[in-house]
This record gives sequence, C-alpha cells and structure tokens, in this order.
Amino acid sequence: MSYEFFTVNGETENVILIERSKFICNIKGIENEEQAKEYIELIRKRHSLANHCCYAYIADDKGLIQKFSDAGEPQGTAGLPMLEVLKNKRIFKAVAVVTRYFGGIKLGTGGLTRAYGGSVSECLSKADIGKMVMSNLISVAPDYEGYSRLLKVLTDENVSVVATEFENVVNVKIAVKSDYLDTFKNKILNAFNGKIEIIDLGSSYFDFG
Repeated sequence: MSYEFFTVNGETENVILIERSKFICNIKGIENEEQAKEYIELIRKRHSLANHCCYAYIADDKGLIQKFSDAGEPQGTAGLPMLEVLKNKRIFKAVAVVTRYFGGIKLGTGGLTRAYGGSVSECLSKADIGKMVMSNLISVAPDYEGYSRLLKVLTDENVSVVATEFENVVNVKIAVKSDYLDTFKNKILNAFNGKIEIIDLGSSYFDFG
C-alpha cells in the first residue's frame, strides 16, 4: 500500500462559543516547522488581546516533528488535545491555533479539553483536506488521436493528471501511486500496442483528494 497522509489546503477559520468563551480556531497547511512558527506568531499578533493562544502542529510528512502549547491554560487541557486530533485524523504538515477570549465562566479541565479538541475537529470539518499519496511522476506525449485513447486509461482512481500541455503533441504528466506504477505502465503500453514512450520523472507526494 502506498504511504499516505492528509493535509489542509490553504487556511480555514472556525468560531465556537462555549459558556460565553469564544474559541477561534485557525488551521493552515505548511511545508515545514518554520512556517508553523510564523503562522502562530501571526495569529498571536492578530489576537493580541486574547486570554490564550494555544497551538499544535505536525510539520513533516511522517508525523515526527510535533509541538504543542497550552499557552497558560492548565497543563494538558489545550495543546495536547489539539495535537491528538491532528494525529488521530492523520493531518500532517499542518498547524492549528485556537485563540480563547475568556467569557467569565470556568470550564474545568474536562471542559477545556473538549473545547480545544472540539474546536480543531469542527474547523477541520470545514477545511479543504487533501489526501497526499507517495507517487511516481511519469510523462507521455501521444499525438491528438492517441490522446483520446489515453483519456480512457486516465479514468483509473490510482492515477492523477498533474499537467497537460497541448503542443504539436499532447504532453501529459501523470502521478501514479507507487505500488501501482508497473500495472499502470502496462495499461498504457497495451492501449498503444507498445508504441509510446513513458518517461520517469521521479517520486513525490501528490494530492489524490
């Protein structure tokens, strides 16, 4: 099975009110830990009058670079439950920041844990989530008649078209799930009776939605 994880495309914000406290969750996709730190600082400045600005992030594609902060809330009631939501949903290369404006009513440790974790969960339910799969990138360049044959092969759920350029021929770059590469190459060769060149362009993560 190809290695895969999920991430957030762009940025999403969601607000919930619990016992007069306002919890503002901002979630953003990132490429590295430095971007996570920059985003946290941006949200802090945006909500400089807030009582708490808690965060959690997983900054790599293996789930190894993790960090969280309770930002003044009781230990283990904010950043950790936020991080657990990201881990359980396998949301990597993303940062979540929950800003709290205290409404005057204490929620207790259990209430805080549910509020911070629930804030992240609800925000993720609104976010544009991408499914990133380790894939091999290949290119083929059929003529226009051959392109119609290629389109039939490209309906396969294990592949994703990355780019198509219409020139003298049609240059098509295709991401193929790594464990499906040989099978898909054979499908292309069979469709063209072996009379087409397939160029390997390396491997990376691609969004399979």
